[in-house]
Amino acid sequence: MLFDVIIIGGGPAGLTAGIYTSRARLKSLLIEKGLLGGQVTTTEFVENYPGFDEGISGAELSGKMEKQARKFGLEIIQASVQKISLHEKTKKILLEGNKEYEAKSIILSTGAHPKTLGVEGEGEYRGKGVSYCATCDGAFFKGEKLAVIGGGDSAVEEAIFLTKFAETVYIIHRRDQLRAAKIAQERASSNTKIKFIWNSVVNKIEGEETVKALQIKNVKTQEESVLDVQGVFIYVGYNPNTEFIKGTVDLDKDNYIITNEKMATSVPGIFAAGDVRSQTLKQIATAVGDGAIAAVEAEKYIEENFS
Repeated sequence: MLFDVIIIGGGPAGLTAGIYTSRARLKSLLIEKGLLGGQVTTTEFVENYPGFDEGISGAELSGKMEKQARKFGLEIIQASVQKISLHEKTKKILLEGNKEYEAKSIILSTGAHPKTLGVEGEGEYRGKGVSYCATCDGAFFKGEKLAVIGGGDSAVEEAIFLTKFAETVYIIHRRDQLRAAKIAQERASSNTKIKFIWNSVVNKIEGEETVKALQIKNVKTQEESVLDVQGVFIYVGYNPNTEFIKGTVDLDKDNYIITNEKMATSVPGIFAAGDVRSQTLKQIATAVGDGAIAAVEAEKYIEENFS
């Protein structure tokens, strides 16, 4: 069960790393606990990834990456990693059910998951009107009034997507201007189904069997109001998937993995790539670049330490 490289996480960074290590004829295994493609699979339309002038769905793009990686011989399994331990030169990976794999090098590409608002009613109505994925759940809200919380790219792009189904989409943002790319802002502003609620936060999500309304507070005037909606989509940032490696590699204050420009972590032979890494820009293009660098550096590490 000894592999040259084990990649943990099957988003764009992990799949790219798998393409590179497999082409280098390294015995490579990718472990993914959920859907291959990661957050990309929840994106309805990708138009800023090079090579697709008409854009491409997130699911289709990740499918193409997976097919390419398998073509070169990458082994892929679905499992949840519980722990990484260090044994002399090699690293051991413990999965659920006490199954264990060993690797000369590891690439961590576990990505991140959506942050919660942490308000009353959010947990109670999750899956009953509270969602973190417009692509997954938007079609359930035909003709309804919806709210999107956030002001970044994900919030604005998914709000635009939701107008395919909803009667009205409210974008609620704690500031008076969006952080999303200008082209996305322009599209949202020109969409007659989108209405903006500025300088405001959600204090409570109300409902009966499903979501019925939001309690909103204006952060400047302190005025409180109730907004009738049947669904709320939350895009207020992400938390890295690093719980299982705390204490193994160095993390920053937000629990993202610290690396150098070669994607090397604080532990020799362990590399990190993509959204799980401490960096300013988190995009498919940067994740792919990270994955390529991590794979090449892992190959160098193996050559230098296991020849």
